[in-house]
Amino acid sequence: MVRLPRREEVINVGKTGNRYTPRFQFQVVLEILKGDREAVEIARAYGIHPGTVSCWKQEFLNKGPELFGKDTTLAQYEKRISELERLLGRKEVEIALLKNFTDGSL
Repeated sequence: MVRLPRREEVINVGKTGNRYTPRFQFQVVLEILKGDREAVEIARAYGIHPGTVSCWKQEFLNKGPELFGKDTTLAQYEKRISELERLLGRKEVEIALLKNFTDGSL
C-alpha cells in the first residue's frame, strides 16, 4: 500500500530540496526491502528521487548491525551520571558543613 507523506513528514528547506523525518525514511526503506516493488517505483510513488532512496537504503544497510550491537555509550553515560551524583552529594555535605562553621563563628 502506497501512502503519500503527510505534511509534517516533509520539511521544506527553500530551494535546496526536501528533508524527510527519520520515521518516513525508515518506512520507505522497509518498503524497498520487502521487495514487492522496485525501488524506482516506490520513489516515484512518494515523489522522491531514486538516488535519494538508494542512499537511504545503503545507509540503513551499513548502520543496521550497529542497532543490534551492544551499545557501550549508554553504559558510559550511566557510569558518568553516577559519578557526578556522588560528587554532587559530597559538595552538598561540604556546603552544609561550611554553613554550620560560618554560622557558629558569627
